[in-house]
Amino acid sequence: MIRRIVVCSMLLFIAVLPFASCDEGTPQKKVGTPAEALGMAPGFSLQDLSGRTFSLEEYRGKVVLVYFTTTWCPYCKRDIPNLKKMYDRYRDRDFEILSIFIQESRQKVSSFAERYELPYPVLLDPDGAVAARYGVRGVPTKIVVSPDGTMVCWMCGDLEGSLEKLLGK
Repeated sequence: MIRRIVVCSMLLFIAVLPFASCDEGTPQKKVGTPAEALGMAPGFSLQDLSGRTFSLEEYRGKVVLVYFTTTWCPYCKRDIPNLKKMYDRYRDRDFEILSIFIQESRQKVSSFAERYELPYPVLLDPDGAVAARYGVRGVPTKIVVSPDGTMVCWMCGDLEGSLEKLLGK
């Protein structure tokens, strides 16, 4: 059953990827997501591993990478070194990564975050409601939110380029 879910998620990710990219940091039409065009990022409040509540609104004025993930996703695990480098490179320049684990237990995510030494906020979306509001159909899903709260790209084709344009080199 889980293998079937993973395979279906990967196939859906491959099918949506060509239609969901960003170019030069400007909002793009997206296909295959609930919204017709990029707009304001849906607000959310989620708890971290210690029970503290984080809301997207707290990060107004910063560039935020909203990163939807799971502990079992092999692509997500491969992304971790790059995300950690990105976080180190940009965190002093009004940048944050919010790593949102979808429908996973606090215990499992806590163990995972400790094992991989995740330096950025790790949030729990226990029922998948936030992921659904963002049109997540597979993991990883990366969404860049600008300082004014608008989504700059959904499944960015050139994530680094988008961040550099928003944050400056």
